[in-house]
Amino acid sequence: MSLASWFRWNDPPNRISQRTPTEMVVETLMMELSWQIKQAEKQQRERENEYRKIKTGVDYGWLVSYPKQSYDISPGERLQLEDMCTKIHPSYCGPVILRFRQLVAEYEPEVQEVSRLFRSALQEAAEKIKEEEEAKKLARQWNTKNRTSLSLTTFKSRSRISPFISDIKTISEDVERGTQPTRRVWSMPEFQNAK
Repeated sequence: MSLASWFRWNDPPNRISQRTPTEMVVETLMMELSWQIKQAEKQQRERENEYRKIKTGVDYGWLVSYPKQSYDISPGERLQLEDMCTKIHPSYCGPVILRFRQLVAEYEPEVQEVSRLFRSALQEAAEKIKEEEEAKKLARQWNTKNRTSLSLTTFKSRSRISPFISDIKTISEDVERGTQPTRRVWSMPEFQNAK
């Protein structure tokens, strides 16, 4: 038995991550949500301290100790949000995070409202993904229809259509028969009824 087998540095490196892209998207988005919840808690505490300081005139902030994280979303809501995250394509992960941060910065929500803003950012992204998929589907349908119609166009172009000869009698046709045909502009071809 060799001494090298006792040491692990000669083994080939294992793949770092065995997770799917969907799992990574869910984990990334949920980490962003928990971070934003912590930030909202911190801002809420700072507002409460400022309010107390103004109300009492004394700053006891150095004396107060806060728990690490006191608010957490319910397990049912967490599962719903994770399910919504699975529908997000990996290429939309960054834009969802940016939109979520924009909403948080815009509304400065209370801790309880952060998950609602996150849900709205996920819904916006899901709707956008759905619209793009429908547009791609329509484009594919258009391309396939366009290919088939080109073959029909070449077939139809061989047949001649004469728009001025018809068996249907109209009032304007009867009126035009009594008058002399007017000369057309030089660039326009002259059509005459063949009787």
